[in-house]
Amino acid sequence: MPTLAITHTVDARGLSCPMPIVKTAQACRVVPAGSVVELLATDPGSTKDVGAWCRATGNELVEQTIDGGVHRFVIRRK
Repeated sequence: MPTLAITHTVDARGLSCPMPIVKTAQACRVVPAGSVVELLATDPGSTKDVGAWCRATGNELVEQTIDGGVHRFVIRRK
């Protein structure tokens, strides 16, 4: 699998719902289409929230991992 070039990282560690999605949406508004945004979040609810947000907005959830309580999402902007 090719390595994706991250255009922007949203550090939402320590923030509760809905802030990880709010910060990600703000980032996606300023990066060009096709860009890759990385979201780091510690809110366990972000797992469901990010998937639902991507489906609702048409953005692609490329990758989702968790390491040491930090959820990492890689999103390609539509």
